[in-house]
Formats: sequence, structure tokens, C-alpha cells
Amino acid sequence: MLLVIVLLFYTAGYSQKPVTAVKNEFTEKVLQQKIMSFDGKKITVGEVLKPYEGKVLIIDFWASWCRDCILALPKTEEIKNRFPDVEFVYFSLDRTYDQWKKGLDKYGIAGQKNYWFDEGWKNSFNNYIELNWVPRFMVIDQQGKIADYYAISPEDPELLETLRLLTTK
Repeated sequence: MLLVIVLLFYTAGYSQKPVTAVKNEFTEKVLQQKIMSFDGKKITVGEVLKPYEGKVLIIDFWASWCRDCILALPKTEEIKNRFPDVEFVYFSLDRTYDQWKKGLDKYGIAGQKNYWFDEGWKNSFNNYIELNWVPRFMVIDQQGKIADYYAISPEDPELLETLRLLTTK
């Protein structure tokens, strides 16, 4: 019985916590959060998102150490095939630059649009969106608003319906 109580306590401390408030847009302050590009330049999240204005974008929060993130990668490819006009960017929560770069090569996404939070998991952007779990997928609409705030799977029905609605002409 003691073992069951200890296990329940342990898993509760590390389980996914629900977000407290669904947000539908980013503040100017959080868009100033720095993130490292694939070529090693530090740019703002706002600069990352700017080229996608007028397009539907999925931000895939992932890490190379995250088993669920790796298992989700083939499903994100299915989304790309099903919704070819949807853009993807990958925001990594890897602990080190080398770990991130090795993960990109190992999992075949080095040629994608990749960025790394070199300041770690806890930063103004991730705190604002209450990032508490990876993988996490966020859909940004054509106006730069958050259309789907919280999906932990690329197979999430709400995420897929949001994409369908945003891409139906």
C-alpha cells in the first residue's frame, strides 16, 4: 500500500498540469523572447513568426530526449501531406546545443525550420503559454492569432478541425 501511495505522489508531481487560461494572442513582450536559429543566430520569437503572416502555422514544441515527441514526428508529416498549405516550425526544449543538433540529424528534421530555446524551458514565451509538457502543438491563424492553444498530439481532433476550418476556402 505504501508503494502505491509513493507512486501516486511521484507521478502527480511530474504529470501534465492543465493550463489556467487559454490565450488567443501573443503579447509584444513575449514576442521579444530570444531563440536560437539553426545557423546559431539569436533572434526573437516575433521575428520567427513574422514570415508566416497570412499563413496557417503550427509551432511544434519538442525535444530530442522526449519519446512522445519522436513518436509524433511521423504524424506531423501526415499533417503536412493532408494540409500542404500549413507551415511548420519546430521549437526545441533540448538541454544543450549539441543535443539539439544531434537530435535534428538523428530524427531527420534538420532540413525543417528549427529553433532552440537556449535560455532553457522557463523563459517569458514559454511561461506565457504555460508550456508544461512536450510535445505540444499550437496553431497560429492567418492573422497571427492563436487558433488552437493546447494540443499534445498531432492527432488531436480539435487541432485537425482547426486546420480544416482555417484551410477551407
